[in-house]
Amino acid sequence: MTLVKRGISRRTLLVSANGSKGAFLRDLDGPERLTGMGFRCWLAGQQNGQMTCWEDAWNLYARELGPDAARTVIRDLSCWVRAVSGHAQREIRLCPAGCERFAYDECLAVSMIAAAQHDCPAIKACAYALLGAQPIEEVIVSASRFAACLRHNQVVLGPGPIVDPVGGAATDGAIH
Repeated sequence: MTLVKRGISRRTLLVSANGSKGAFLRDLDGPERLTGMGFRCWLAGQQNGQMTCWEDAWNLYARELGPDAARTVIRDLSCWVRAVSGHAQREIRLCPAGCERFAYDECLAVSMIAAAQHDCPAIKACAYALLGAQPIEEVIVSASRFAACLRHNQVVLGPGPIVDPVGGAATDGAIH
């Protein structure tokens, strides 16, 4: 399955923050959904120690990309998520496993990968917003590796962030 997005016409970018409840996003699908769900599952597994979260990520990527490609992609996903969780100076908030929405932090993570795939300097703002502090270099390097691995497997996110990392949206809301 090829998950290449061409332009931004197939999704609606974040248009505004909704006070303290977060921001709204519509039509998040394809590469963005795959990236966001992978981030959610892998980080949830680290946070709660439940292997089923990692199995969910594996099953999702194996179903979308095939088992051979999934092995490499999951390796780079794991390194990126480990870097995020190891450098975060605040709690990274996730929506529950079955939720069809993405939390603001999950959108920051997806935006980071989109920025990495398109050589966009927003990767730094996304990393800083997600981590809550410096240093961000290791997270940027691991995000760039994961983004390149996705691209190599024809998973290309749309250009530009799906959420404004400096727009002031709160991190406790969910994205629709």
